[in-house]
Amino acid sequence: MERKPIALYVHIPFCIRKCAYCDFLSAPASEETKKNYVNLLCEEIEREAVRYPAYRGATVFFGGGTPTTLRPEQLEKILCKLKSSFSMEMPEGERGMADPEITLECNPGTVGAGDLEKLRGAGFNRLSIGLQSARNEELEKLGRIHTWEDFLETYGLARDAGFRNINVDLMGALPGQSVGSYVNSLERVMDLRPEHISAYSLMIEERTPFFERYGEADRERQKYGADKNRLLPTEEEERRMYELTGEILEKSGYLRYEISNYARPGFACRHNITYWERGNYLGLGLGAASLIENIRFTKPRDLGEYEAALKGYRLERGREAGEGDPCGEAAFHRDRQHLSAGEQMEEYMFLGLRLTAGISCQGFRESFGFPVEKVYGDVLKKLEAQGLLFQRKGRIALTERGIDVSNAVLSEFLLP
Repeated sequence: MERKPIALYVHIPFCIRKCAYCDFLSAPASEETKKNYVNLLCEEIEREAVRYPAYRGATVFFGGGTPTTLRPEQLEKILCKLKSSFSMEMPEGERGMADPEITLECNPGTVGAGDLEKLRGAGFNRLSIGLQSARNEELEKLGRIHTWEDFLETYGLARDAGFRNINVDLMGALPGQSVGSYVNSLERVMDLRPEHISAYSLMIEERTPFFERYGEADRERQKYGADKNRLLPTEEEERRMYELTGEILEKSGYLRYEISNYARPGFACRHNITYWERGNYLGLGLGAASLIENIRFTKPRDLGEYEAALKGYRLERGREAGEGDPCGEAAFHRDRQHLSAGEQMEEYMFLGLRLTAGISCQGFRESFGFPVEKVYGDVLKKLEAQGLLFQRKGRIALTERGIDVSNAVLSEFLLP
């Protein structure tokens, strides 16, 4: 029986210092805590793999946090456990194609030359470097631990270590940032010719130091388009940053394949495309989220609870239990939700429309048994008349104007 592809996400909830804007599940930790977590994670991988014998690991993504706060040997141990627990063999008809994409998030200054060589030798073949800005004054405001010079060193060492698929993260709409300073960062990164660039706007999230500093300014900006003290770029400036990102990168051979992601041909992130196309993915580690056959669930977010739940995680009929019921109730799974047909359709539309290729009308019909117009006919006509989306060759996609106001457009696909 041919195994179905599944994307594997591994969460490493550690960082050297929490950034001022970050609301991700991450925090500094002792070496003993990290060592204990690696052992727990390997146990989780082994136990969870028993539930998914009909799947093969198509992609792997180590995210966080900052995964490279772990030692290379610890990351290799986790990756080896994944490879031994989940089949990663390509189907017969696809053998000889690209190896499974195995991504590791990395922050500048957290790895040296020897570390990167070990990581490449362990099997990581894609690196995602969190730069955010090429200007040191902006990095300092964000609370980043690195400088532009640190990034350049890490990037060069990664190339020397053999990484030929590198993503660089950039942020726009930062406090004190101008359109000119943003473009300067973009051009300096582009000159390095990474294979992939993720460019997205800063979000002011609650329960972060940034919310305390800029929450009121952010509310003013959302209401009036600008805040009275000009702490944040205006909405018009943010829009111009986004427009220039596409224009500049396109001239240099980068293709936008998702609202905030650009890649040279052949280097779109296969793992993230799984999310946007609603493929099966399994989250491993603290707080990680999963979607398996239209069932969503998460893992415990508290480390003590995670450890206690894992220790109590016993398969009732030995190691073979759970086959045929991969998403069965388990003490280790939280917030389990079987998505209704309506929820599945909503996700198919507002996730798929983030891709510049849009959604497939035939794919919708095959997934739900009827044409997309039966559910969204009126919405599609309205948005097309407003110039916010278009239909061509059996696909529906956002126009440039639709991408510009994508949040409002995508909300139209929520069902009553």
